[in-house]
Amino acid sequence: MKYSKRVCGAALASIAIAVPGMVHATNGYFTHGTSIKEKGLAGAGTALSQDTLSAANNPAGMVWQGAGYDIGGSLFNPNRSYSARGIAAPAGTPLSAIPGCPPQCPFSVGNGNQSVDSGSELFLIPQFGYNWQLDEVSSVGVSVYGRGGLNTDYDGGVATLPDPGSGNMVELNGTFGAGSTGVDLAQLFIATTYSRSFTKTASWGASLVVAYQQFEAKGLANFAAFSTAPSNLTNRGKDTGTGIGIRLGIQGEVTPGVRLGAAYQPEIDMDEFSDYSGLFAERGDFDIPSNATVGLAWDVTDDGTFLVDVEQINYEDVPAVSNRIAPLFNSCPGSGCLGGANGAGFGWQDITVVKLGYQWRSDEAWTWRAGYSQTDQPIPESEVLFNILAPGVIEQHFTFGFTRVIGGGELNFAALYAPSNSVFGRNPLDPQQVIELEMDQFELAIGYARDF
Repeated sequence: MKYSKRVCGAALASIAIAVPGMVHATNGYFTHGTSIKEKGLAGAGTALSQDTLSAANNPAGMVWQGAGYDIGGSLFNPNRSYSARGIAAPAGTPLSAIPGCPPQCPFSVGNGNQSVDSGSELFLIPQFGYNWQLDEVSSVGVSVYGRGGLNTDYDGGVATLPDPGSGNMVELNGTFGAGSTGVDLAQLFIATTYSRSFTKTASWGASLVVAYQQFEAKGLANFAAFSTAPSNLTNRGKDTGTGIGIRLGIQGEVTPGVRLGAAYQPEIDMDEFSDYSGLFAERGDFDIPSNATVGLAWDVTDDGTFLVDVEQINYEDVPAVSNRIAPLFNSCPGSGCLGGANGAGFGWQDITVVKLGYQWRSDEAWTWRAGYSQTDQPIPESEVLFNILAPGVIEQHFTFGFTRVIGGGELNFAALYAPSNSVFGRNPLDPQQVIELEMDQFELAIGYARDF
């Protein structure tokens, strides 16, 4: 038991250290899966929990895990970029020569033909789970995991925008003309779970979820005229917030070899990012959206199981994420300005993710997994300008994984490939310009699990 306590402490410490670098944008900024076994199944597992991280998906499954722990981590590689083609007026053009300018002067990304890749391409994401069996029908566990995804770091590029001082369009360094540009969102969750079986094959569970998030933005100073609080718009360093929520789940066998599961997490009310009250709608409010999952696990052979999960992520719960950019033009000055009660945001829509997985055991030592998931990315083509900062455009995931029994424990591995996807749209501040956002992803995850 002393060894287990040391493992627990080391795991929590490593996660705390890694929080500033967490990024995991796969389905928007939700992960495709949390535990390493579920990662190998493209995130499926609502009806079939297999480890002590399963509470992140369905807390009902923890009672079937017995007493034990899981520790692991992944190396995540998201490759993000944007390109901008066309421009209304190049640098040096007199503002008086542009129809409607002022006040409606173009704000262009680049100088007519620009492509920029985001830096910060490799991230370490640790995870840890621990479960105690209270008696034959109940357990208490702790699952610690990270999430993020609104992460970019553009060091190059220029912007072309009006300079009232010179009376001309000018070219300034940075994606939005204010130097190095990007945002960084990291989220840490600690789920304490009580799970109880009510038949020999069915259970329910509830998690108390403590959420911590951290955010930073830079390079947005030229949007100050659109902000309710320009001094709290950008380059304010890291701001943090916490919140408490719940996650509920149920799981059971409905007929021999067929299991169903469902889980739901209501919106989590988070502390406002007060240092960015001039950026996010409702004075820096950035809650965690509600989400729900239903799943099926079907033993198609003695050693093979087919899994299907359907997940609904309600990004439209959170105005900072879902509000469109249009309020900048029709209600600013006023409540539509950045940071306002109806302030402009990223325009993300709700998404539904379908996850398919197959798991088979080749012998007593080896279990193999493969998975595929599909969704429609959340960014409409009208919202590409601000989403240069958060290009969460991935729609497909292909995964592979295995478990190898080693002595009294097991080694778990999973790999992810998310092929490149993009979205095109016009720059609302320069309709002559088309912006493309693009991303692809790779991930390798490894972990160790042991009963005690």
